[in-house]
Amino acid sequence: MNDQTNTAVIQTIYTAFNRGDIQTILSNSSDDAQWVNYGTGAVPYFGDFSGRVPDFFKAIGESTTSGSVAVDRYMESGDVVITQGRYIATARNTGASINAPIAHVFTLRNGKVTSWRGYSDTAAVLAGHTGKAASA
Repeated sequence: MNDQTNTAVIQTIYTAFNRGDIQTILSNSSDDAQWVNYGTGAVPYFGDFSGRVPDFFKAIGESTTSGSVAVDRYMESGDVVITQGRYIATARNTGASINAPIAHVFTLRNGKVTSWRGYSDTAAVLAGHTGKAASA
C-alpha cells in the first residue's frame, strides 16, 4: 500500500513539472497511461498521447519555454484527483505568453497515474502559438 495520498502524488508531479523534472512525472505514471489533452491539433501538445506520455512532454518542451502550472484547487475522491489552476508558458515560435485556466482529471491506481485528461482555455493556448488574439 502506498503511504502517500493520491493528492500528494499529484502535487509531486506538478512540482516536478515546474522544475522541468519529467523523469519524476514518468516514474509516477504507468507506462501505458491514458493521456489526453483536449484541443486543436494545431497545438503540438494537444491530442491523445496514451501509452506515449514522454512524447507529450517532449512536445511541450519543444514548443514552449518557462512552462509552469499553478494549482488553485485539488479535489480527491477515491482514485480520482481533479485540479484547477493555470498553465503559464511562452510559445517558442511566436514569443507570445500563454496564461490559460486549466482543469486536469487524474486517475491513479497503486500510487501511479493511469489516466490524465487535460482541459484548458484552448483559444488562449492556440492564440499563444499562432500569435493571434483569442476570441470568445
